[in-house]
Formats: sequence, structure tokens, C-alpha cells
Amino acid sequence: MRLPLGEIFLVDDEEEIRIASSQTFELEGYAVRTFASAAEVLPHISPDWLGVVITDVKMPGMDGLELLAAVLKIAPDLPVVIQTGHGDVPMALAAMQAGAYDFIEKPVPPEYLIDVAKRALESRRLSLENQSLKARLGSEADIGSRIIGESPAATELRRTIGTLSLIDVDVLLIGETGVGKELAAHCLHDLGSRKAGKFVPLNCGAIPPNLVESELFGHERGAFTSASTRRIGKIEQAQGGTLFLDEIESMPLSVQVKVLRALQERTIERVGGDRLISVDFRVIAATKVNLRDAVTEGAFREDLFYRLNVARVPIPPLRERTGDVRLLLQWFLMKMADRFHAAPPAFDPDMARRLEAYDWPGNVRELRNVAQQLVLGLPLDLAETPCSPGIPEPEAPSGVGLDARVRLYEKQLIEEALAKNGGSMTLTARELDIPRKRLYLRMQKFHIHK
Repeated sequence: MRLPLGEIFLVDDEEEIRIASSQTFELEGYAVRTFASAAEVLPHISPDWLGVVITDVKMPGMDGLELLAAVLKIAPDLPVVIQTGHGDVPMALAAMQAGAYDFIEKPVPPEYLIDVAKRALESRRLSLENQSLKARLGSEADIGSRIIGESPAATELRRTIGTLSLIDVDVLLIGETGVGKELAAHCLHDLGSRKAGKFVPLNCGAIPPNLVESELFGHERGAFTSASTRRIGKIEQAQGGTLFLDEIESMPLSVQVKVLRALQERTIERVGGDRLISVDFRVIAATKVNLRDAVTEGAFREDLFYRLNVARVPIPPLRERTGDVRLLLQWFLMKMADRFHAAPPAFDPDMARRLEAYDWPGNVRELRNVAQQLVLGLPLDLAETPCSPGIPEPEAPSGVGLDARVRLYEKQLIEEALAKNGGSMTLTARELDIPRKRLYLRMQKFHIHK
């Protein structure tokens, strides 16, 4: 389930500031607890706590930077926001290098304090969800660890597949390219009574029409010119298991009638053979088109359609799975990082919102490719990358590559925002909607000085 909103721990030795700040958060609906010293808050910190610590620096006893170090020992990914009325840029950089999420200067405008806390809580939520998903990497026995998502569409899909996996009936999966039809077919097989048998896939659209029959039914030696040996077809290979027919709409009509007979009688003949062979298999077919339309157009047999259409499972496109993009991307980032022996890249809330606004015409398959590009450090290749409206792209010299153009654009945005806000780091970070920590790091990267 989606994690709750979260909690805010506010640490400050000045009572007036604790009261004013807690009222600010409470008016926005946040749960907040105040502490007069760093020592008081530490017993309430745990590795799986969903919250954020906002602390003053100058306090009696343990100061804010010491509290930061102590908190990160308990929960390394927990966001700690440092605020002070005595700070300067070197102190800010020292705090951030020590692991602070952000650094803000007193007096803090209420709306900015709320914005920092909101982003920090979202970052913490993502981190905890990441940990939960990572725990699933080694165990994919249940359907919840394979069909990732919390949307109503994903929940209903898991329920349907879970139910049908226990019933030995042929199934028709319907969905756009890239939605995960083969994954659904694997779940139906692996969670059902035929899991001890083979899962045998065949993409009907990837085989020349004249070879589909031989692939399915096999052939005897001498059945045709190149048949030098007997070959066992996919149906026989699926004995006791599952035959997955992907893109079944591409199957030639002449083969469709033989598949129908095999489904009805559970017997086959190899090409060039004259002996009936009994087969015990389950068929899971998948299509990306409307088979009713294909029947009307004469491209698909009506009797085969009705034979397959008894148990139909629509697989929703990613654009209809509201809220699932973030979880799926985190899942794929971890899988890809494990595959390429790399650390998962930083995944911040701004990127999450940007990708959730994308239409994903390639569905889950495209999302998987994006995860691979991020892990490998490659530029994203999206059909339509959402961007901030109203901001013209800076002109770049001819012959400059994409990465250089992106860097030039980012540097120009930061410089313009700094100039507009009189060099104020707080106002600039707020306008660009990024943590001050990231703003500092970007300024160092591009050698930008206030």
C-alpha cells in the first residue's frame, strides 16, 4: 500500500520558533513533533521511520551538525534539514557534504519551509519504497512481487490472474505492445497447477507464415526438402505445461483451423506424419489488436476466436495505471543496477513527477528501457519528454551534441534565476523547485558564482 503522509521532527532550543513552525506545519495538515534539544529526538529515530528532521545548528549540548551525524548512523537515507541564523555558504557546504538534505537560513518564509519539508518527505517515501522493492529482488514467488503497482488497474490485474492461474482454462490476453502480456502469461503458468511443466513461448508474428505450422506441430523426416530429421513442435514441447502464443493475430488462417482442432481434441499430427498424438497442454494466447475486428475483416477465424475468448484478460496500458510509474521505475532501476553491477542512480521527486506526466506510448517496455539508460548514464530517449512550458531553449553552436546542449541549458537557467533573485540561494532554489543542496552542487559543477 501507499505509505502515509509522514511526520516532521522539529528541533530548536528557542520555544517561540518551535511553536511558530509547528503551527505552520499543522495548518498544512502535517504531523509534527517538537524537541528542545538534539538528545531528546534521537530515541525516536528508527531506520524505517517515514519522516524528516528539521534542526537548528546552534544549540546547547549536541549541535545540529552532530545531530545530523548521529541520525545518519541510525538511518543513512533519512532527510535532515539544517536551519540557522548564523550560517554562511561554507557552513552550508559542510552540512551538505556531511549528508544534509537541505540548508535553509532563518527567518524561513513559511511557504518555503513547507515546500522543503514536502520534498524531503517525498524523498524519504521513495527511499523506503526503494528498500521494500529491493527486498523483493531475491524472491519472486508471489504475484505481488512480479506485477508491480498500487493502482486500481494493477490490483485488478493481479486479482484476475491469481484467480485464473488456479483454473485450468485457456486464456486470451489483450493489450498494447509493451504492456507485459508475456509476464502475465508467465504468472498464469508459474502460479498454477502446470508450473512443473514447461512454459513454451512462440511469437507468431516473428516466424515466416510458411514455417508456423512446422514450429507448432513439428514434422517428420522427409516431410519437406529441408526436413532431414524429425522435429518436435512447440505443442508437444508444452506437454503437461503451457503454450504461449504471442501475436496470435499474425497466425495464418490455414494454421488457425489446425490449432482450433488441437484445442478441441487435444491431439495433433506432425507435418508429414499420419499418427495422432495426444497432448495435454494449456494455451495462453496474446494479441495487441481487436480480434473481433480481425474476424469481421476475414483475417481471423470466428470459431477460434470464440474458443479463445472464454477467459479474456485485458492488460491495461501504463498511462491508465496512475501512480505506478514511480514504483515500476524504482523496480527496474534496481534490476538493471544488479544486472550491470552498478549503483542505482539517484531518483528524486522532481524526476518522478516528470516521468509520471509522460504518456508512455511504449508502455512498461519503454519504462524498462528508460531505467537501463539511467543506470548506464545515457541520455533519456523518450518520444515526448515533458518540459517546463514557457522557457525557450537556448541556442547552441552548430555541431554540439545533446549532452552539451542540456548542460548549456541547465547552466543558463541557473544563472538567470540567480540574477533574477539577486543571488539569493533560497529564492533561486525555490524558483527552480530544487533543494538548495542540488543547487549548490550544480553551481560547483558549472563554476557559477553569485
